[in-house]
Amino acid sequence: MKDRMDEVLRRKAAALAGGGAERAARQHAEGKLTARERIELLLDEGTFEEMDALVRHRCQEFGMSEQVIDGDGFVTGYGLIHGRLAYVYAQDFTVFGGSLSEANARKIVKIMDLALKNGAPVIGLNDSGGARIQEGVVSLGGYADIFLRNTLASGVVPQISAIMGPCAGGAVYSPAITDFIFMVAGSSYMFVTGPDVIKTVTHEEVTKEELGGAQTHNNVSGVAHFQAPNDGACLRQIRRLFTYIPQNNTDEAPRRATNDPVDREDAALDHIVPLESNQPYNIKDVIHRVVDDGEFFEVQEHYARNIVVGFAHLDGRPVGVVANQPAHLAGCLDIDSSVKGARFVRFCDAFNIPIVTFEDVPGFLPGTGQEFGGIIRQGAKLLYAYAEATVPKITVITRKAYGGAYCVMGSKHLRTDVNYAWPTAEIAVMGAEGAVNIVYRRELAAAEDKEAVRKAKTDEFNNRFASPFVAAENGFIDDVIVPRETRGKLIRALRMLENKVDTMPRKKHGNIPL
Repeated sequence: MKDRMDEVLRRKAAALAGGGAERAARQHAEGKLTARERIELLLDEGTFEEMDALVRHRCQEFGMSEQVIDGDGFVTGYGLIHGRLAYVYAQDFTVFGGSLSEANARKIVKIMDLALKNGAPVIGLNDSGGARIQEGVVSLGGYADIFLRNTLASGVVPQISAIMGPCAGGAVYSPAITDFIFMVAGSSYMFVTGPDVIKTVTHEEVTKEELGGAQTHNNVSGVAHFQAPNDGACLRQIRRLFTYIPQNNTDEAPRRATNDPVDREDAALDHIVPLESNQPYNIKDVIHRVVDDGEFFEVQEHYARNIVVGFAHLDGRPVGVVANQPAHLAGCLDIDSSVKGARFVRFCDAFNIPIVTFEDVPGFLPGTGQEFGGIIRQGAKLLYAYAEATVPKITVITRKAYGGAYCVMGSKHLRTDVNYAWPTAEIAVMGAEGAVNIVYRRELAAAEDKEAVRKAKTDEFNNRFASPFVAAENGFIDDVIVPRETRGKLIRALRMLENKVDTMPRKKHGNIPL
C-alpha cells in the first residue's frame, strides 16, 4: 500500500512541476504566468479541483515514448468565481509547448461535457504551439472534438477564451466560437496562417504582432473583445465579467445590492445633447450618468467605435447596453458596428440579460465601400438580432432616429417593450434639410430668397414630421420624458418587465443573414 501511495504522490508532484523550473522561469522572463498560476488568480482562493492530472499521451513515434509528463501539458478542472461554479482548462506552454494531443484534447472535452450537464461556464486559457505534430491526424481530431462541444454549448453556457500566448492555425476556431475573447498585449497573438506562410504565398512581410496581436484584434479585426496589459489584469477582467453574466441559459444573471437611488436625477442630462443637431457628444456620458454607481463595463471598446456595447447594472440587475456614438462617424451604422451590435444583442438574449438601447443614429453610412462590402446583409444582422430577442427590451431615443436605422435600433416595431424619447429626439425618414431639398425642390428653385424659404420649410418639417410627439401620437413612442428622469423610468420599466414571457414560432433555427 505504501508503494502505491508513494507512486500517487510522485506522479502528482510530476504533474505539478510541469515542464520544470527552468521552463517556468522562461515563462516568467517573457512576462507570462504559468498555467497553474493563472488558474490560481482566476478562481476563488483554494477552490480549484483538478481533474485528469495523471493523464499521459499514448504516442510512440518520433521518440515520444521517452517523453512522458503526467497531465500532458494541460491543466483542467473546476472551481469557483465569486462563489459560483466554473470549469477551466489551461494550456501549459512549459510542456511540449502546450501542444494539443489526443489525450489532453479528451481532458478538455470531458470538462466541457460536464459544464453542459451542470450548467456552468467554461473558461479556456490558451497558450499553445498548436497541434502536436508527432501525433498527426489524431491531434487534429482532438481539435474537431472541441469545436463540436463549443458549438453545442453555444447559447447554453457562457464560454470565455483568454489568449495568453500563441494561438495559431486551426486552434483559433475554438476561441472564435466562444462568447468573449480576452487578449494580453505584447504576449498573445492569433492567426490562421503565420508570417512565414504569408510571406511565401503572398510576398507580404508582417510581424506576428502586426498580424495577430492584441491591438490588431481589438482595434482592426474585431476578433477579440478585451485587451489587458498583462496576465493578471486579463484574469481580473474575466472575474469582472462574471459579475454580469449568468451560469447558463435558464438562469438569471447575479444581482447585487446598490445604494444608488432608483429616482436619482441628473440635471446635466437635460443639457447633454447640443442644440445644433450636427454637433457631437459622447453617449458614454449618458450611460455613466444613468446606470448604477456610474459603472459601465464596455465590450469591444476599441472596435467599431460608432456603436457602444457593454454591461451595467440598473437597480442592481445586470443589463446589456447598446448605444450609437455621435462622437464617432456621427453615430452612423456601418458594417462593423452592425455586426458588433448584433453579436452582443444575441449574447444578451441567449442569457436572459435585458437590453437597454440609447439611440442617436442618422442612418447607415453611405459609400461604395459599404455597399460593396455588403452593408445590406450586414446591417440586416442587427435588425435580425433585435427582432429575434425575447428578453426585456427598452429603447431611449436621445436625438436622431432616421430612416431604416430607426427601425433597426430597437424600434417598437421589433417587439421592443418600452420606447422612450427625449424632447430633443428627431424621428423621421431623413434629416429635415435633406427632406426639404427633395420635397420642396421646385418651390426652392422658384424662390427669390432660397435660404429663407429653406429655413421656413425646415422648421415646418421638423414640427410636422420629426418631432417625438408625432411618433408618440402614433404609439411608436410610449412616452416623451425629461432626460434627468431617465434612470427612474428605465428601472421602473425593468421592474414591470420582470416576468416577461415572449416566444418565437416553432422552428429548428432561423437563417440569420451571415
